[in-house]
Amino acid sequence: MSKLFDAVDALLASRAVLPPPTERKRLRTAHGLTIDEVATTLDVRRATVSAWESGKTEPRPPERDAYARLLDKLAELYPAAPAAPTVDVERPTAPVAAPVAAEARTLPASEVPEAEAVAVTENPQTPAPAAAAPAPATRPSRTARQPSTSRRPGAQEPAPARTSSGGTRPRFENGPLAVVDVEDGKVLAYCTGGLVLDVPAKSVPALVDWTLREAKLGAPKLSGPGKDADPLIVLTEAACERYGMPVTLTEEERTAGRLPEGHKVTKQLARAEWKLTKRGFGPWARIYRPAKGSDRQCVQLCIPSWNALDTRHWGDAGQFPPAELARVLGVYASRVMTPRGSTAVTGLELMTALHPPTRASEPDADSKRHSEHNPGSLGKDAIDPLNFPPCEVPDGHPALKDLPRFHVRGPAEKLFEEAYDWARPMTDAECTLRHLVGIDVNLAFAAGANGLAVGLGEATHVKAPVFDPKLPGSWLVDLSHVDLSRVKVGKEWVNLDGSLLPSPFTPKGERPEGPAWYATPTVAYAAELGYEVRPVEAWVRYETGRYLDGWYTRLRDAYLATMSDLGVDADLAPGDFLAAMDGYKDRDPELAIVVSAVKATVKGGLGKLRERPRAEGWRPGEPWRALSRPTWRPDIRAAVISRTRINLHRKIVKHASFTGQYPIAILSDCVVYAANGESPLDFLPYREGKPLPGGFKLGINPGLVKHEGTQDVLWGEEVREKFNAPELNLARYIKDGTVTDVDSGE
Repeated sequence: MSKLFDAVDALLASRAVLPPPTERKRLRTAHGLTIDEVATTLDVRRATVSAWESGKTEPRPPERDAYARLLDKLAELYPAAPAAPTVDVERPTAPVAAPVAAEARTLPASEVPEAEAVAVTENPQTPAPAAAAPAPATRPSRTARQPSTSRRPGAQEPAPARTSSGGTRPRFENGPLAVVDVEDGKVLAYCTGGLVLDVPAKSVPALVDWTLREAKLGAPKLSGPGKDADPLIVLTEAACERYGMPVTLTEEERTAGRLPEGHKVTKQLARAEWKLTKRGFGPWARIYRPAKGSDRQCVQLCIPSWNALDTRHWGDAGQFPPAELARVLGVYASRVMTPRGSTAVTGLELMTALHPPTRASEPDADSKRHSEHNPGSLGKDAIDPLNFPPCEVPDGHPALKDLPRFHVRGPAEKLFEEAYDWARPMTDAECTLRHLVGIDVNLAFAAGANGLAVGLGEATHVKAPVFDPKLPGSWLVDLSHVDLSRVKVGKEWVNLDGSLLPSPFTPKGERPEGPAWYATPTVAYAAELGYEVRPVEAWVRYETGRYLDGWYTRLRDAYLATMSDLGVDADLAPGDFLAAMDGYKDRDPELAIVVSAVKATVKGGLGKLRERPRAEGWRPGEPWRALSRPTWRPDIRAAVISRTRINLHRKIVKHASFTGQYPIAILSDCVVYAANGESPLDFLPYREGKPLPGGFKLGINPGLVKHEGTQDVLWGEEVREKFNAPELNLARYIKDGTVTDVDSGE
């Protein structure tokens, strides 16, 4: 009989009900699980789980039953939001607005454009739908102010308190942030989507209380075990004056990065039992009270007039009227995350938000849950500074405290994985061509992070190891024998002019002269080119994971969605893509700023993985504040840069083997070639609209290239002659041709 029962169970398992493919992905990401974690648990390949989530295939027994069980459990934890009922109105031009706790009014705004779904051709993952960018808001005139409660355009009459037209009121119904300004003596909070709230607070402590109790600001967590984003309040110059703060910081305050502890605002906060982080009351002040259980009380302030918004990344956003600034920051917050500081700080915080260090355990015998390590994260405890490999840390690190004071470490003592800064003189044949054309790799460092296995824990020192390309780490190995004049491209050996190519192993493109420390991707590429590698020693990490995959996906989707809003889609033909890129920033300057901020988040976040000491009275050999973070991981930064540089060199070699064309200059992710035409299409090999496999491809997706700029060959020769610099890096100036001084390499 038991045999029959087993057969019945198997039959039921074969028909286990599964949610739709899109819901499967939603449930997985809601709990912060990666495809790899699900695949490992179910003992299937990663591609299999990806196919289940895309709907290409359906699971079969016995995996189907286990997969259904997983999804059922996740559905209990993260039920789908109920669909909003349809409302019969004559002109449904905007969604029904929920009422607000505080008095509110609205900005007149045009219809919100819908962000199109964007497919990434070079990646198996499908980007998640991004939030639509709201249309540019128009600041209301001073005479048009509406008293009492009002609503967004097209909304119905306000629903009763504690309800909305769709049922339960969302916790963060007014968006992630608000820009607080003063107009006609009235304090107003400009939220995303055109909503404006009246602010009754008379002081900074009262503003914090109002934000947490009435404003309904914040954002849901990005990962299952994570935390909701704290509300962000942006204070204009007028708001600073209203709340007793200086519009600008003095030179002394700017150097300290904060107001003095004796300032009346900091005293007000102390009296109200609010606390500030160690950074104090600066451009990105965080005001909080210690959490009680799950009750988190924290507000993030942003003060643009104190240079909170770096003009290199945010342009003139800090000078925008409140509604426009709310739109720019709101789009960034909805697509990346609510800013927690500079773009670099936010980039680093995004890593933790997507991979929180801890999670709730399964219930114990007393049905209680406890905090436990979240697999795939970097954990909650920083690595002891003295346990870092000496080769991976920057000068002045505690692990190097026993070195002589003025000792300069060479390649055999220091891991030096950096981006390219290389150039060479032009050949006679190249001088006969008319133009220098620069191409730039989109989100190159994000693409380098995608799919990269990194170490999650401490490193282990190994003598005379056998190289393993799947093992993250640092390897001391001699690669001076790698000859670029004869390398393997794919499965075939090809002959190249090695004198016209940069070495893939050094940032300056020089051929190594002996043993040196390299990250795993660099050593793996030497083997890929067909050469034997024999490491002398290594620091390797056996606990590994694709820690940055979710980070890459989030930033990729934000970038693609915003570029789509600007008229540059992922599926454009090469010629159409170049035409769409021409002047794209002018179509919506506010969204163009968001694109700039997303790019800065990528580079800045990776840079923070190896944050160096600031002034703060630090001395060489002493630990600095950043070392106390689990995310201080110079080895991960080195691996990403290594892989990015290798990805670029691989395309350069492929292009050279097929066309005989060699780069003249490379700067980070920009490559300059000589060509007879002004367009990348004049030298990139396209056949019937298809690019060279493995070579450069025009497109907006990360890892593809766009046109950076074009100058005359004569311009390049004149500039080099003027500064008596035959190897001046022309990639640095190819965009607009302006050279103000000799290349300093900075």
